[in-house]
Amino acid sequence: MSQSEADDERPTPDRLLHTGAEHPVDPEDLVMASGREPTPELIEKARQALEKEGAAAVERLLP
Repeated sequence: MSQSEADDERPTPDRLLHTGAEHPVDPEDLVMASGREPTPELIEKARQALEKEGAAAVERLLP
């Protein structure tokens, strides 16, 4: 099994995640980091969490 195939079996493939070191994390990234599919409601909750907590919102999921 290739790495790409193994990644596809995870809730959110690694190739779709990033740490924010390359660029700021947006609400959709935060939802995907939690392993869920982005929906308008989850994206809004993530936007609020990023606004309130900043980087800590991501660090809770990806220490």
